[in-house]
Amino acid sequence: MNSKQRVHSALARRPVDRVPVFMWFHPSTAERLGRLLEIPASRVGEALGNDVAMTWVNNNYAMEGIVHEHDGEEHVDAWGIRWVKQYFFNQIATFPLQAASHAEALAYPFPHARLEELLAPMAQLADVAAAAASAAQDLFLGCDISPCVFEMYWRLRGMEQALLDMAEAPEFAATMLARCADFAVELGEAACRRYPLDWLWTGDDVASQGSMIMSPKTWRALIKPHLARTFAVGKAHGLWVAYHCCGALRPIIPDLVEMGLDVLNPVQGNCPGMDPLELKREFGPRLAFMGGVDTQDTLPSGSVDDVRRATTRLLEGMTADGGGYILAASHTIPPETPDANIFALYAVAGITREEIFDRAAAMRAMATRPTAPPAASPRAGAPG
Repeated sequence: MNSKQRVHSALARRPVDRVPVFMWFHPSTAERLGRLLEIPASRVGEALGNDVAMTWVNNNYAMEGIVHEHDGEEHVDAWGIRWVKQYFFNQIATFPLQAASHAEALAYPFPHARLEELLAPMAQLADVAAAAASAAQDLFLGCDISPCVFEMYWRLRGMEQALLDMAEAPEFAATMLARCADFAVELGEAACRRYPLDWLWTGDDVASQGSMIMSPKTWRALIKPHLARTFAVGKAHGLWVAYHCCGALRPIIPDLVEMGLDVLNPVQGNCPGMDPLELKREFGPRLAFMGGVDTQDTLPSGSVDDVRRATTRLLEGMTADGGGYILAASHTIPPETPDANIFALYAVAGITREEIFDRAAAMRAMATRPTAPPAASPRAGAPG
């Protein structure tokens, strides 16, 4: 099976040749594996068998898609948010609406005029996917329009002020949350019309390791209706809809199912109410899952046998109904994870170390082949 067939079949609970995989790596983990495989760090996921090809078109591109070489380097994004690299990741240094009055915040212009610029990474990825399809290696193509509602709002306003708004000025907060969702919907609609997507990826972190950031009642009143509008974009275009929310979001999972969610990520099993196998038993007939591999204990600190046992248990439990699962970690694979544990995880999924090294060798060989002049190829200069 190619990746597109594999993921679609798994989500539809049809037989697959192996479980689909979509793994994320800490930047230093990707760099280390890249050196081992002798390929760019940006292509490590591909070499290790990722079945989903996806990029960001909303504010998460500013957080993850812009990569600085050194700590302290910074950029200001299309929203006016200033990001500074700290310990491998971009962190927000300036919230543009933190000190704004309600009137000033309501007058804030979202970057509608920069829509083409924001969609450009998706256009490049679609070209890569088209090239893969012509080689009979169809990719499962996704577009990430997160952060959709609350998380976008607090990036503009600051977390403390955003929560104060929701408690003390709910009508104002509701208007601002709606504007955040409006922009995510606009991006989603444009991407769905232009590109041959397989799923629409949404996201809105509204939970911590121990509980929801706000009460479920507040979430249902102020955020749920707008998040539902982002789900509806994918549904209207006949796509699977995936949603990312870290932490203990168990109280709102029934709401997400009611809203039409197809795939929940990342399923952090160490958080209250988030045991992957329990969630599978309760929601499996109506909801697929992506994640659940423990990146806090077993994967970085366990033995190879520990990783094999835990992964086998996870795969057997999460595919007990014949599918509905994509193998992924509950977070990025951390730098302290031994290579042997990473390869053991993949081996249980049916991807051998030899296969990984062979794929990397093929990438190197392809990279050394002469390329056609730009005029001869409409995809000249496309990444990957």
